[in-house]
Amino acid sequence: MSTAATGGTPSFPYPLVATDLDGTLLSPDDTVSARTRDALTAVTAAGAAHIIVTGRSVAWTRHVLDDLGYEGIAVCGQGAQVYHAGEHRLLTSVTLDRQLAGLALAKIEAEVGPLALAASRDGLDGDVLVGPGYVVQEGPLPAVPFTDVAELWAAPLTKMYVQHPGLSDDDLAAAAQQAAGHLVGVTMAGEGIVELLPLGLTKATGLSLAARRLGVKAADTIAFGDMPNDIPMFAWSAHGVAMANAHDDLKAVADEVTTSNEEDGIAVVLERLLP
Repeated sequence: MSTAATGGTPSFPYPLVATDLDGTLLSPDDTVSARTRDALTAVTAAGAAHIIVTGRSVAWTRHVLDDLGYEGIAVCGQGAQVYHAGEHRLLTSVTLDRQLAGLALAKIEAEVGPLALAASRDGLDGDVLVGPGYVVQEGPLPAVPFTDVAELWAAPLTKMYVQHPGLSDDDLAAAAQQAAGHLVGVTMAGEGIVELLPLGLTKATGLSLAARRLGVKAADTIAFGDMPNDIPMFAWSAHGVAMANAHDDLKAVADEVTTSNEEDGIAVVLERLLP
């Protein structure tokens, strides 16, 4: 799959196509359908660039990109990491201030009680650390268990994950934002995935850096997503498309709603826009 914009005037109306990964580009079985692959191939052949923008860290994204034959730039770690897939190297990386993160955790737990914790370490091969009680979604993504919270602070982190035994994801995200939103960024990226990020960091941050490298602008961009963490990306882009399976908060700010990821929602829109 080509991911670099070609020279000349693109015949596709948006020179940049930005797609979230889970719940958007990936089908429920974690694959990309033939129809969606074909649509993206046609779009890049028409002159546009395709960028994957995911909350997953590089370590949890590389195998998907390799399977796709994706050789361009990807935005990973909720915008913290800009990764060149073809060269297998990090172009930029932003880390979470661990002192602020510890203070934020203390403030959140003072309001809602004990949290189950996990964290992504920085780097191409950064481990995802998972603490007692934290529920990891089933699948092939590797995680390293820890029992001593001090282990979290032993090396640079891109982000932290928090879960609560009694609160919904939306309620936990709201409580975390209320208690510590002045110290860290808070976002909900999927079922059971509430994240603490460097303050001000969003998918839009990483996407804007990647777009600049490609010589394209926000006004050139169509973006696809399914969760509240995609809201900043939609705000940055010219046109935001929510999947039918998207969170209501994202649908509320989307320019349009397509079919679900299971029903090739990305392809439905791209095929309509292709000449």
